[in-house]
Amino acid sequence: MTRQEVLQINTSTLAYLGDAVYELMIREWLVEQNPNHVDKSHRAAIKYVSAEGQAKAAKTMMANAFLSEDEERLLKRARNHRTMSKPANADPRNYKVATGFEALVGYLYLLGEQARLRAIVDEAIKIIDK
Repeated sequence: MTRQEVLQINTSTLAYLGDAVYELMIREWLVEQNPNHVDKSHRAAIKYVSAEGQAKAAKTMMANAFLSEDEERLLKRARNHRTMSKPANADPRNYKVATGFEALVGYLYLLGEQARLRAIVDEAIKIIDK
């Protein structure tokens, strides 16, 4: 897809896709770390894929200017998008930032920007592990 086509997609849809892509990338990374411990990997995944973990990563990346202007603009647009869904187990502000992060992941995935997507996920892992 072209950048213009991807930008026409609703940010909720980008977040929907990004949620799946990000979780798959985290699971793949965890299996590489510990291939024979599914229970440990499942428990470890929670801190990375939770709204709190994703929000922490996104806020830190924005504060450290890790994201490009376009990436930050998309994240903020998705964060500010009105939605009817309510977070079950997360602070509403963190939930919105996490949704923005997931939209960014979906955006990069659809653009085929695998190297940048990998860099952002790797950075998120480092931030969440601190």
